[in-house]
Amino acid sequence: MPTVSLFALVSLGLILGGSHLRVALSNLMNGITAHMSWAYLGIYIINFVFFMFLAFSHFGKIKLGHANDKPEYSSFQWGSMVFATAIDASILMLSMVDPLRYVQSPIFGAKPYSAAAYSNAHMLGQFNWGPMAWMMFASATVAIAYVMYVRNVRVMRISSAISFLKGPERYKKIIRQIIDFLVVFGIMGGIGSSVGMEIPVLSKIINQITGVPDTLFLKLFMFLILFIIFAVTVFHGIKGGIDRLSAAHIWTAIGFLLIVLFIGPTLTIFRDEGNSLRLMVTKFITMSTGTTTTGTTDIVKNETIFYWGWWLSYMPVMGLFIARISRGRTIRQVVVGMLGYGALGCMSFYAILGGYSLYLQQTGVIDLIHILNTQGQAAAIAAILSTLPLKMLMLIIYSISCFIFLATTISSSAFIVSSFTSRHLAPGEQPSQFNRLIWVIVFIIFSFGIVFVGGFKTVQAISSIAGFPLIIVCAFLLISIWQMIRQDQKVIQAKKKTVLFMPHVTPEIVRKQKRVEIALASYLRERPREQTSPELS
Repeated sequence: MPTVSLFALVSLGLILGGSHLRVALSNLMNGITAHMSWAYLGIYIINFVFFMFLAFSHFGKIKLGHANDKPEYSSFQWGSMVFATAIDASILMLSMVDPLRYVQSPIFGAKPYSAAAYSNAHMLGQFNWGPMAWMMFASATVAIAYVMYVRNVRVMRISSAISFLKGPERYKKIIRQIIDFLVVFGIMGGIGSSVGMEIPVLSKIINQITGVPDTLFLKLFMFLILFIIFAVTVFHGIKGGIDRLSAAHIWTAIGFLLIVLFIGPTLTIFRDEGNSLRLMVTKFITMSTGTTTTGTTDIVKNETIFYWGWWLSYMPVMGLFIARISRGRTIRQVVVGMLGYGALGCMSFYAILGGYSLYLQQTGVIDLIHILNTQGQAAAIAAILSTLPLKMLMLIIYSISCFIFLATTISSSAFIVSSFTSRHLAPGEQPSQFNRLIWVIVFIIFSFGIVFVGGFKTVQAISSIAGFPLIIVCAFLLISIWQMIRQDQKVIQAKKKTVLFMPHVTPEIVRKQKRVEIALASYLRERPREQTSPELS
């Protein structure tokens, strides 16, 4: 229980520090951006280039499983599960308000509130939830799936997927324990930040629906409801309850997205999205290296570091989940699937919800930026939802969808963390109910501490801090993947069969070699058995 005790103390410190910690955490975030951004940007660039090479070289043909293993799920089912598990209530919220922040402090030297500022703001959020971000999940996914399905080793912890740390040596055991702690630290920070950001927004929306004052007591009541939902599922095993809700929440979110798309300025959203995709392609390298800002502001790097830390903190949870449903798929199928279903799916939220909020601001329907700057993002989101037809119904659908996201996020994360911190689990054995319950309590207290401190900078700082140690874990996973696939005999054979397009190896030479192989095989089959030499029989 040392890990639980540590996070309990951190949670207590947040609660006792309260709003006094807000300035310190804000300064810490600024310090991370100023002095450590190179580490975040560097690991994402290395990770992205590594998996692009892996996927589109002969290594991409490697099957995560045995030769006769078939994928358990269709491509659509697999992609739907990956997308549904990765997104949470945060994307329903941030996709509305992120573009409003970006248009005030535009990138590429554009003037605030100019046409160029609006175009760049529409694109930037999609970059932060796009291909670079989703590839961060690939490091844990491929490493875990390869160890589980190719090498037939049971994996319950991230450290088990790092091949060069195998062995009884004391120093390797210590490093494995440190890695497992850092993973738990990252998950706690990432999930805690998500919940700590989402509860105030939901509290504000409930206030608008019911008239109940938006106070700390309302937020406490919401945490209590979350705890009760989780406790019921643990102790009564209601598989048809949360499971059905978690399957339904993605359809609720997509339904809400379609309502906004077709009720809102549909043609404008499609036009702006086409422009955003063009901008992202042309400016991808510039944004990836963090060299976008030409003015005095540094919001791009600040936002990107926050998101890169956040995606890093989710990497262990998502890696374990995607690996478990990817048996029988090739590395190329996994990587391309994550880009197609994951990145494009998340980008669609920013394209539609972000596009709608920018439309409201740019056309003067409502001054969302003023609301965001004076009352916070919860009030801005509520104002955006209030512009939709059937206002109360939209607010109810939105809040229910977000609340289901919250419940399933805490439940699944507590399960993963309890697996990491349980000792000597037998194959197929699940963490104890008591262990899972303890972790959900820690999650809730930690998240409440973040709510108590308040401020979006608090969320950004904690996410960035949580993701930082996982930079090392990601690097270890990449090294491990490279070592494993280069040593694998199947990879060596695949490489031998790959034709290198060099001047001295022409297609004609390859065809002649193939004809000789076929003729020799036919000759050996037709020879009388009695004339076959012992060496060939």
